[in-house]
Amino acid sequence: MSFRELGLHPALLRRCESLGYTSPTPVQKGAIPIILNGGDLIATAETGTGKTAAFLLPILQRLDTDQKKGTTVLILAPTRELANQSDAACRGMAPKHIRSTSIIGGTGYKAQMDALRRKPNILIATPGRLMDYMEQGVVDLRSVDTLVLDEADRMLDMGFLPSIKRIAKMLPTKRQTLLFSATMSNEIDRIAVSLMNDPEYISVSRRGTAAATIDQKAYPVAAHSKMPLLLDLLKTEEFDRVLVFTRTKRGADRVAHILEKWDHRSNRIHGDRSQSQREAALRSFRQGKTNVLVATDVAARGIDIDSVSHVINYDVPEAPEDYVHRIGRTGRAGNVGRAITLLTVAEESNMRAIEKLTGQAVERVLLPDFGGVAQAVTTKKFAPLGGRLARPSRRRR
Repeated sequence: MSFRELGLHPALLRRCESLGYTSPTPVQKGAIPIILNGGDLIATAETGTGKTAAFLLPILQRLDTDQKKGTTVLILAPTRELANQSDAACRGMAPKHIRSTSIIGGTGYKAQMDALRRKPNILIATPGRLMDYMEQGVVDLRSVDTLVLDEADRMLDMGFLPSIKRIAKMLPTKRQTLLFSATMSNEIDRIAVSLMNDPEYISVSRRGTAAATIDQKAYPVAAHSKMPLLLDLLKTEEFDRVLVFTRTKRGADRVAHILEKWDHRSNRIHGDRSQSQREAALRSFRQGKTNVLVATDVAARGIDIDSVSHVINYDVPEAPEDYVHRIGRTGRAGNVGRAITLLTVAEESNMRAIEKLTGQAVERVLLPDFGGVAQAVTTKKFAPLGGRLARPSRRRR
């Protein structure tokens, strides 16, 4: 099936061609006709399957046809990165007369308020910052006729459900509501009942399924040996770009600090980093200036980079769904990817919960000796400094 067969206008077809979209993905095949027909929709699909284009293309066609003034489309996203990613995709696809803007936390208010006063056709926002502007009375949502909940499962995980409900009450009751998610849950079903009108369901992957192109392995290891093993993997694996996931922001800082000491071109991204720091880290990673990016789960939803060759779970996530989202950063668009988990005995129960969710057994690979780096770390050549692993001293004797 081609994009033309989905009912897109010639102008959008040309834009698809210019962006390298040759044929629609399964979620696009299912979603675009429903959205063009005006129906509510719940769509679940694994990461990297083209969900953003699945809702943007039909929305842009409708805006181009109706040419209504004011803000008629509201897209809610869980993280700053994902909101900016959707805004960038919209700017790449939209005709010049259709304007979009993103309003997110971590940035100044003035420029965003100026953009709101110009009443963009498409408003892309994180719930928290949008609530701020609603309370100040500077955002007008009365003309919104399309609401998109992007990565809805993550918004629920982050506690945004009360904000979503309050925002929805400010919108016209007669509207189209579109919900896109990587996983399905009972909470999403409850949202459908409260916010949507007889939605259609499409699913191109069963709940919690990881892409078949991802090779998954787990390496049993003692907690104190995780860093030596990570260093050894970065030395021995053939990688392009590596995402390393930690459970906490402090853990991300520590891992990134040690990697820098070991001359790895690395950076980190988490909730305590400023927006400019997060954008700079993503830009450097995307451009190949850094090849290792350490991230927490909250910050990772906006990482949409096709050439991530490896995902390494330095810590096993507590929520099984987060594992699916993490490893979905690799093996995208049909490419082969590697997902490696550093697994302690204490984390084994979390790993079993992941396997139960995905229905996939993750092979345990025993490593009696994982290289010279590990042996060096366990000798007196390396001394801990402030709880961090330091490089050996290079002072001349």
